[in-house]
Amino acid sequence: MEITRKGTPYKLKGVQPKVGNKAPDFEAGNLTDEQIKLSDFAGKVVLISVVPDIDTRVCALQAKEFNKIASELEGVQLITISNNSKEEQADWCAGKDISMEMMHDSNLEFGEAYGLVMEELEKLARSVFVINPKGEITYQEIVSEMSSEPDYDQAIKAARAAR
Repeated sequence: MEITRKGTPYKLKGVQPKVGNKAPDFEAGNLTDEQIKLSDFAGKVVLISVVPDIDTRVCALQAKEFNKIASELEGVQLITISNNSKEEQADWCAGKDISMEMMHDSNLEFGEAYGLVMEELEKLARSVFVINPKGEITYQEIVSEMSSEPDYDQAIKAARAAR
């Protein structure tokens, strides 16, 4: 698969899981130095918001929007993941009321499991996944232009339907 960044194409390494597939398990660190696995949320609806770099405008907008939504979506575990360092994520979160799980994929385990690594940029592709309580992907959006925001309404609708 290929996405663009301001018109320049970039190939994604690996294969992206599709709707109906079992969500690949992964492990990544959170802001309290815990290693969290997707399987830790078994039996819950999980919405994973993937941002290339938390310190950029569109990524910050995406994280803020999903954080706002997190308080309105009962029974849904929201995760924002990027390959920023823990310190960069913590700096971004400082002074904000963050109610979602922030995870850093420094070793790109998540990115490789989901086929989202843009090798030339060493970043993850902007995307959203919804996983139902059975661990199946019920919604997937890999944003084709890196500087565009995801479809928040469709992701929310999918998360509500996955319960």
